[in-house]
Amino acid sequence: MDTSQIILLEDELNDCIADQQEEAQIEPTHGSPKNSITLSRHSKEIVAPAIGMKFDCDESAYEFYKEYAHRIGFSVRKHYVKRGNAGQIIRRTFSCSKEGERAVDKRRENVSYRRPISQTGCLAQMTCHLQKDGMLHVVSFHGQHNHEFAPSPMKHMLRSKRKISSAQKAIANDAERSGISIKQTIELLSMQAGSRENLGFMDVDYKNYVHNERSMALRKGDGPTMMEYFHKMQLADPSYFYSIQVDDDGQIMNIFWVDARSIVDYGHFGDVICFDTTYRTNRYDRPFAPFVGVNHHKQSIIFGAALLYDETIESFKWLFEIFLNAMSRKQPRTILTDQSAAMAKAIIEVFPKSNHRLCVWHIYQNAAKNLHHVFHSSKHFANDFSDCLYEYEDEDEWLVSWDYMLKEYGLTDNKRLCSIFDVKEKWAMVYGRHMFTVDMKSTQRSESINSVLKKYLKPKHDFVRFSGHYSRVLVDKRHQELQADFKMRQTKPILQSNVEMLRHVVELYTPENFQMFQDEYMKIADCTIYKANKSDTITEYKVKYSQRIQEHIVKYEASTTTVECSCKKFSFVGILCAHALKVLEHKNVKRLPVQYVLKRWTQDARAGSIKDYHGNDIKGNAQESIGKRDSHLSHNAREISTLAAENEIMYKHTKECF
Repeated sequence: MDTSQIILLEDELNDCIADQQEEAQIEPTHGSPKNSITLSRHSKEIVAPAIGMKFDCDESAYEFYKEYAHRIGFSVRKHYVKRGNAGQIIRRTFSCSKEGERAVDKRRENVSYRRPISQTGCLAQMTCHLQKDGMLHVVSFHGQHNHEFAPSPMKHMLRSKRKISSAQKAIANDAERSGISIKQTIELLSMQAGSRENLGFMDVDYKNYVHNERSMALRKGDGPTMMEYFHKMQLADPSYFYSIQVDDDGQIMNIFWVDARSIVDYGHFGDVICFDTTYRTNRYDRPFAPFVGVNHHKQSIIFGAALLYDETIESFKWLFEIFLNAMSRKQPRTILTDQSAAMAKAIIEVFPKSNHRLCVWHIYQNAAKNLHHVFHSSKHFANDFSDCLYEYEDEDEWLVSWDYMLKEYGLTDNKRLCSIFDVKEKWAMVYGRHMFTVDMKSTQRSESINSVLKKYLKPKHDFVRFSGHYSRVLVDKRHQELQADFKMRQTKPILQSNVEMLRHVVELYTPENFQMFQDEYMKIADCTIYKANKSDTITEYKVKYSQRIQEHIVKYEASTTTVECSCKKFSFVGILCAHALKVLEHKNVKRLPVQYVLKRWTQDARAGSIKDYHGNDIKGNAQESIGKRDSHLSHNAREISTLAAENEIMYKHTKECF
């Protein structure tokens, strides 16, 4: 470094000290103090404490002495304080951190210290005393030290100048909630600061901060911490809903929570919900129970979540009642769950208007587990059993096939099959074709959510961290929908045939549902049709797809353009089947009748307002607005800083503006 650079550096340092003096209302005395210490052999000096300097408060004096110490190369601490009757500081002494000597533990003769000795008995200090003018005056200053100072490359390590800024704490808290490791966060902050030297703290300071934040939450206890968390969420989002059930001893039993966006989602897509309690990866080993649905892009969405104490009828009834309260008492058309007697009884009592369906996939897997010898000994049993699960349109035909299967494979007295036969109305497709299920036949969407949760959650997480990471899952799911919306508005699906029906429907449905419709429509060329019966208003047709043996009965009413197929695909999926579309084509219907366009599958599925449990329209998420404002400010500040750093004049101007 040449002489001009040293002089420039000294000018900047003295300007900084002058700013500190001005902010602290320092009034320098006449003449220079004898113990002032210079930066170099040049005449310009670092301003040292002097008798008579004035400070408006204890903190101003401390900040000035810390700044002075940092320039020299030592660390300071608050050494002595004397307070008045009203608690005001009358006298304060700030000392070098190496003041004093390590005390001897008189309780033990031979004490071995593992931590290195840092104290040297240094007498350097600054003392302030409260005067009649209400200011703290410097009344004593000792500037001589008995140890060497920290060289410039090490000054950032001095303890009294190390501090994690509020902005850095905000980043640290975001990183903690996002599951980013301490090491990765420190590396990110270092890159933002330019280097480790500019960071303002050391690795150990950051680790201590993170551990202290975690410990503070633990000291509060799960109950108070949980209530504080929910209260904070409701302040940010007035439509946020939560409920906690406690026992007679005040212990938390069951918890349910849902934010405004999930309430809106349920308002638009809550016709079918999937409920599963198999996930237990949390520190409480309690069943985690998300309410899951399907949006207009056929993506999984979450309507709310619960941590249950147990899986009894009482717990399920409490949860379902609370869920209904949060959703303005709107009952779903269909609920899909695992097989649970307690859950089934609670659903009957709380959701009397809803259809209860069991997870077909689990029934098949349980059968494969319990009847593995039959599955392995016969090539046809798996197909026969699958047909009983998913096929058949006529109940009598199904019953005949079920009895044939039991007799054919010697399973007439099998207890497992007898038990599932008793609840056949809840899983056999022949009994559920009239029930709208958005084409869900299992709780695998819930299990898919659980698999995503495992990436975020760890068994040691307390509730606040658990719910924080759960919120990340919500954010990810909502971003996936946003991406699908963007793609939908920027692109159009390819029409496999340039016909008016497809040109009409492609403008209505989301791409995923249009593709499902188009797949059905393209089958009509391979369908045969002939008239089977005719009454005054209804014509009955038989339609057969060339790749299937079964014929389907399709009824058509010309006056209302109503079409109904025996496969009932529209009833349980919400998309017309190839059989019904064949009849419409046969009757020269070129556009999809309006009654067969379900809003929940269209591009405008989210049109319209949804009310919260207070009866108020949910306008937006206040919490998201705060986050967006913070994000915009952070982004803009980063852009300005990057641009300003390229030019010295812009840099100085930007620094002043900040």
